[in-house]
Amino acid sequence: MMKYLVTGGAGFIGSHLVDLLLKDEYDVIVIDNFSTGRPDNLLHQKGNKNLNLIEADIADLDRIRPYFKGVHTVFHLAALADIVPSIVNPLGYYKSNVSGTICVAEAARLSGVKKFIYAASSSCYGIPDIYPTPETCEIRLQYPYALTKYLGEQIVLHWGQVYKLPVISLRLFNVYGPRSRTSGTYGAVFGIFLAQKLNNKPFTVVGDGTQKRDFIYVTDVANAFVMASQSNLKHEVMNIGSGNCYSINHLVELLVGDVVYIPKRPGEPDCTWADITKIKKMLEWEPRVTFEEGVKKLFDNINYWSDAPVWTPEKIGEATREWFKYLSQVD
Repeated sequence: MMKYLVTGGAGFIGSHLVDLLLKDEYDVIVIDNFSTGRPDNLLHQKGNKNLNLIEADIADLDRIRPYFKGVHTVFHLAALADIVPSIVNPLGYYKSNVSGTICVAEAARLSGVKKFIYAASSSCYGIPDIYPTPETCEIRLQYPYALTKYLGEQIVLHWGQVYKLPVISLRLFNVYGPRSRTSGTYGAVFGIFLAQKLNNKPFTVVGDGTQKRDFIYVTDVANAFVMASQSNLKHEVMNIGSGNCYSINHLVELLVGDVVYIPKRPGEPDCTWADITKIKKMLEWEPRVTFEEGVKKLFDNINYWSDAPVWTPEKIGEATREWFKYLSQVD
């Protein structure tokens, strides 16, 4: 029986990946410090003899290293996310996303791990010149979150080059679905909108709502991670997206409700749109869940956001003050 290790396995994407691995009856070790992940995301797996949940910080090499013994594949998803808090707390993001990634890569190397899959971010492209955006597009790092995730990618690829650790880096676009985070400083659009929907508040749409995002459903992402781990590929970087893009106005039309428009944010792209030609060719992976199907699935799980903060234009303005302060000065 092969053994898998998932860092950040109690998080949004990580918990869906854990579900997929456990469904196939693999032994799964989860390392999570619960800074953003939630134990409740794995509560339905309680008592599963194939799951070993460890509370630990990935930046503590001595603490995490013993759990890598005998592990075949490491999925490294643990990270701090979101733009706003990365601007406020750049050192915390460096510790988690850079120092933490070095520790995970080193623990994997020392333990002879056979495959290492890294959850990278499409934020590395910044505001690109090419749509859909291929992996060869210029790297434009506009805020600490993007910087630290890209440095993490460079670290694992370097460990692959020097130490022959077989690495695949998957650059995620706009992942959505059940269990996305409900806490933290002004985060993902779906969590904000669903909490507003539950509380009969208007949707806070940035700018004029014509901006488009490549929304990819979380189970499709989890499936791509598993397929990458089972492939013979190594030292590759691939985008994960739906291969389409959808306007925020279209999203609020599907959710149905009143809208209030708030100021456009500096440094935010008008469009994210993944060129997924490479992953479709190399992994024969295809997204399965349409955007409309995914939104309906969220409606079926809407009560998950019942305890989420309800954002108003005033609260958003306060939360994003640092964003406007710093990114409005960037050329």
